[in-house]
Amino acid sequence: MSTANVITEQLTAAGRAIEHDSFAVIDREVASHAYTPAQWPIVRRMIHANADFDFNGLTDFHPRAVEAGVAAVLSRATRVVADVEMICVGLSAPRLGHFGMATHQFISDADVIDAAKTEGTTRAVQAMRKAHRLGLINGAIVGIGNAPTALIELVRLIHEEGARPALVVGMPVGFVSAAESKDLMALEAEVPWVVIRGRKGGSTLVVAAIHALLGLAEARELAP
Repeated sequence: MSTANVITEQLTAAGRAIEHDSFAVIDREVASHAYTPAQWPIVRRMIHANADFDFNGLTDFHPRAVEAGVAAVLSRATRVVADVEMICVGLSAPRLGHFGMATHQFISDADVIDAAKTEGTTRAVQAMRKAHRLGLINGAIVGIGNAPTALIELVRLIHEEGARPALVVGMPVGFVSAAESKDLMALEAEVPWVVIRGRKGGSTLVVAAIHALLGLAEARELAP
């Protein structure tokens, strides 16, 4: 598979060849899918990240999700707000830097921990509230891969406090409220989202989805 992308590609020819060959294997083994040409690169990269073909079908998109995500990246003023540090660490700093993007997460901040203990909530809930208080959620790509309570709180912030992320990549993994949190997000009409239905998810998938968006944005940038 050839590509004109540079910033969002592997740094070596060998690395690029392995990644492109992996994508070709996925395309061949999937054979058919119900995703649009804009959505499929995101799903394919998620499959690549976990070698799990269930994401062909489990991944669901708001109708404006890809366009909103690409536009946010190309604005060169977009933040990534994450529920856990793993997402921030997993995202490629050079790729983010090319688009002027920074990451934020507050899960281990002392004030977040104290508030969670005082109010009987999770740290993830308080981290989302802190991000909103700081004005970081509006216009941001919000990536949630670990904590269902973070996604549930984000939906509350959208409905009750007017939070308006550019895109929500909602993929928390788990057995308690994980599926329900994503179903709740998927009822949202005004804020675009990408979710994984059911229990599966994780921070690596959020990273994969955002990297795919960066790749789509660079391709748009390079288009004649």
